[in-house]
Amino acid sequence: MSNSGKVTPPADGGSVRKADPGGHIAPVLLAFLTTAGLFYVNIMPALVSGLVEGLGFSKATAGYVASANVYGASLGALITVFLIKYLNWKKAAAVALVGLIVMDIASTVQTDGTVLIAMRFVHGTIGGFLVGIGFSVIARTPAPDRTFGMLLVVQYGLGGVGLMTLPKLVPLYGTSVLFIALMAFSAITLVMLPFLAPYPAKEKTVMEAQKDGTGPYFKPLILALLAVFCFQAANMGLAAYVIELGKGEGLTTNSTSTTLGIANWISVAGAVFVYVIGLRNGRLKPLLLGLLVTLVGMFLFRFSGNASLFFAANVITGITWAFLIPYLLGMCAAFDGKGQMAALSGFFSKMGLASGPFVAALVIGEGNYTLLINLALMGIVLCIAAAFMPARLLDSKADAGPRAAPIPPQAAAEVIE
Repeated sequence: MSNSGKVTPPADGGSVRKADPGGHIAPVLLAFLTTAGLFYVNIMPALVSGLVEGLGFSKATAGYVASANVYGASLGALITVFLIKYLNWKKAAAVALVGLIVMDIASTVQTDGTVLIAMRFVHGTIGGFLVGIGFSVIARTPAPDRTFGMLLVVQYGLGGVGLMTLPKLVPLYGTSVLFIALMAFSAITLVMLPFLAPYPAKEKTVMEAQKDGTGPYFKPLILALLAVFCFQAANMGLAAYVIELGKGEGLTTNSTSTTLGIANWISVAGAVFVYVIGLRNGRLKPLLLGLLVTLVGMFLFRFSGNASLFFAANVITGITWAFLIPYLLGMCAAFDGKGQMAALSGFFSKMGLASGPFVAALVIGEGNYTLLINLALMGIVLCIAAAFMPARLLDSKADAGPRAAPIPPQAAAEVIE
């Protein structure tokens, strides 16, 4: 098996050629699959701003729509935890993608805030189920941390396009353009699905091989999941209102959306770095360094009236977000081989992504952005405290995972076959 990323003939003699699980194409396909269920998160600032400007929603109502979408995703991800062992994941993913398209079509014609909140909750549930599938499959790959890194490359790259273009299109074509963009992404992903390999569950992870059951690893697992929650809540609570924050400090919609788009593209560097280095430096060191830099970036949002500092804040927090979340999700995936803990980390991730905008909507009022920034800083501090023990435990295992990248072809073959 090569590591070139070639598409290879299916082992079962089928008509569709599969992407080599040990190559570079498969992570991209898995990234699209996992992103499709949650792409609205990557354009959430545009979504919130579009609902305010396009439909005249209050800032709070727009925040509730966004959080309902992600709370639904939390439920969907939780459902996946219990079902993934019994699913034909490809068929389930196809059904979920069609469901997302249907719900986005329905959302384009809805203008009532209460109804839209309910509809986006249903959409989120379907999307969360799909993301849970994606996380579970990623956990079965030769190097989950690196594949999570590619996931962030796709999310930030395409999210940057959305943030640069969608806020400018809403005044011209209405809020429906936001949901049309989501539909298009789901349709493209549906076309990619047949090219993915089966990805059977791993026999055992290193953690399971050393100790069957949850025993002494229950506490670090819970802490790892809490770290994911705190990190996502802190980042998304601030990110959901970042366009409104810029406008509130005197910046224009065009300048803030352009800033966010460019910052998103630059932020891809964080995810690329994870994909390149893998676990060469373990987890604890990059996590601590990245979280400390995140605190600096978030603090700079206090000076958003300065366009340069607003741009710097978005770039710093974007890079660290893209750099850190693959490590946090990969840390959770290290605790089992079937993908259940990866799916459970997806649940905690989405609960964080939903709770951030929800709390922000409660405190934002007419523009209480300083409190919003302070809450985000507190969330990152809590993440540091929670991530320390599980990261140190995994680093203490000499063979806890690949310590360098790229993954040798023979190693990939041993896991997949």
